[in-house]
Amino acid sequence: MKIRRELWFGLSFMALVVIAGATMLLRAETITNGHLGLLMLSLVVVAIMLGFPTAFTLMGMGMLFTFLAYERDWHRTLDLMVQSAYKTMANDVLIAVPLFVFMGYLVERANLIESLFKSLHLALARLPGALAVATLVTCTIFATATGIVGAVVTLMGLLALPAMLRGGYSVPLAAGAITAGGCLGILIPPSVLLIVYGATAGVSVVQLYAGAFFPGLMLAGLYVVYVILIAKLKPQWAPPLSAAERVVPLPPLTQRIAASPSAHALLGLLKGRRNAEVPLSHVLRQLGIVALPAVIYALLALGSYRAVTTVEAEARYDIEEIGASRSSSSDASSGGLQEPPAEGGLREPPSEGGLQEPPSEEPAAGA
Repeated sequence: MKIRRELWFGLSFMALVVIAGATMLLRAETITNGHLGLLMLSLVVVAIMLGFPTAFTLMGMGMLFTFLAYERDWHRTLDLMVQSAYKTMANDVLIAVPLFVFMGYLVERANLIESLFKSLHLALARLPGALAVATLVTCTIFATATGIVGAVVTLMGLLALPAMLRGGYSVPLAAGAITAGGCLGILIPPSVLLIVYGATAGVSVVQLYAGAFFPGLMLAGLYVVYVILIAKLKPQWAPPLSAAERVVPLPPLTQRIAASPSAHALLGLLKGRRNAEVPLSHVLRQLGIVALPAVIYALLALGSYRAVTTVEAEARYDIEEIGASRSSSSDASSGGLQEPPAEGGLREPPSEGGLQEPPSEEPAAGA
């Protein structure tokens, strides 16, 4: 039986790892925690290369070597497992991980990425390397919805790689654009890796996002510039799109609206209702698409105008600190409420006729 070269390499690597671990353990006089750690790492590598799921491999190896490190005490091992699981589930930061993954799943199942990729490579058709540039931009946008690398690389490999190969693109350039753009998912927020790192290291996830957002966008821009330069210097690596690929056929109803006697899109849509074969819903949909840029511009202009012209109200109340002296606030309170004058108010009664201190007796002169 003939074995492929990749299988030979994998088996040889696993054999080297096992032999190195066995040799290290046999030569050691006493097995310490360091030896157990290296042995666990070796077995994890071998198990992952054999095809076992990574999550269950790490969990199983952790329990096994915790049991060995605790001198085969099952109670302490299970207690540590329960405490670790509870600590992970009680972490509020890690709640965002399944939510972001679910958001990426919704984007993928809705076929939004496929529509976005087709729209971008048609809109950027005049640029050199339009397909590769559209791939990088799509990867950057998709990375903001998933936060992981594997989903972006897998989806764009199935979507963009066949299109680039059909267009005559070089295989290294096509594969490099997909892998480079897919790896931006760990930098551009929301990044699952940054969430896990922040929860583990005790660092603010918001600060990590703020520090990684600009480098991610900068890398995406540099990738786009690199692809354009390569397409300029070596046109055979990234041929331009043909004229047939740049043409987008209109639906039959839209063609009938376009054939109306008007050179302007808005007026043509308003006249499209004259054709009884065109439903009103289609005319209104196309009218909304035509008027969408104007609506967005009007909203932005209105928001900018209100932000510039709105005057913030300032508080004009004098607040006196508790415990401050009256002399310091006498000037500030001169125009406010004051104590009424003492005339006509309550006074101390006169002492005439009241109780008086008895006179003191003078001592006798002969004393």
